[in-house]
Amino acid sequence: MLKTLAIALALGLASPALVAKQPAANTAPVPLLWKACDADNCLYLLGSFHLLKSTDYPLSKDVDAAFADAEKLVFEIPPQEMESPELQQTMLMAAMRRDGSQLRSELTAEQNAKLDAWLKKNEAALAKQGVAPAMFQMFKPWFASLMVTMTGMTELGMQPELGLDRHFMGNANKIGKSVSGLETGAGQIELLAGMTAEEQRQMLEESLDSVSGGGIETKKLHEAWRRGDVDALLNGTIVEMKKEYPRLYKAINVDRNDAWVPKLEQRLKAANTDDHLVVVGAMHLLGSDGVVEKLRAKGYKVDRVCSACTAKPNKK
Repeated sequence: MLKTLAIALALGLASPALVAKQPAANTAPVPLLWKACDADNCLYLLGSFHLLKSTDYPLSKDVDAAFADAEKLVFEIPPQEMESPELQQTMLMAAMRRDGSQLRSELTAEQNAKLDAWLKKNEAALAKQGVAPAMFQMFKPWFASLMVTMTGMTELGMQPELGLDRHFMGNANKIGKSVSGLETGAGQIELLAGMTAEEQRQMLEESLDSVSGGGIETKKLHEAWRRGDVDALLNGTIVEMKKEYPRLYKAINVDRNDAWVPKLEQRLKAANTDDHLVVVGAMHLLGSDGVVEKLRAKGYKVDRVCSACTAKPNKK
């Protein structure tokens, strides 16, 4: 079973912010970077991990070169919306229970025991976020799950503020590069809030199980992202999510990829010669349902850009 769905969503959905300083890493992450071109325009497709550590920087020279070459940047959500207090408010409004019930009423005795133990252990960490343990009873399970996973990831030193998308949003703003988004934050929130009750409960239980294990699965996925390991990321997210949550997988990955490809193709077909750097969750670029293969199916030549890649499995 996927441990956890919320971790997979860190590779599939951008995260509004809900840092510890660390020494720089010795090597840059191997990028999940592809390049698709037509006669006059190119798209650089970069797979993001939405929460990262300071040790994940600096980035590969391949990525820096793609940013330098691109006249415009494209993200899942427009930066101005990503940073807006309104988006956070919209998420909180969707997350709150409105019928007077408590979260515990939806959970089994075992699930409640796991949540109570986690809340007791993480009271100090939640206080830093301005969240009292009692507030959890006001949340719907999908949001409680995200809070559990996000808190666990930050305890591992990972921060949404250091995610790849936010990094490039800041860099684009500094030098005045044009930025845009493929969809809205409200649309992403609708996907999460639209999960079935069973999916939400399962997501919360898996989040609690994962953090109780010391975040091993999070560490594995983060290391796979750092290695640029396509197969490990496919097996750790897409394969299991497709099996365990087929309806949600289609909504979160397939349907959104299908909606993005025509928008990206428009940028390739535009009469100008502007290149674009497209920064989206890594899950959206990988596998047969990914944007890379969908562009190839339309006849575009899409190549991996990875000076550090040496093994065939990472050259997909």
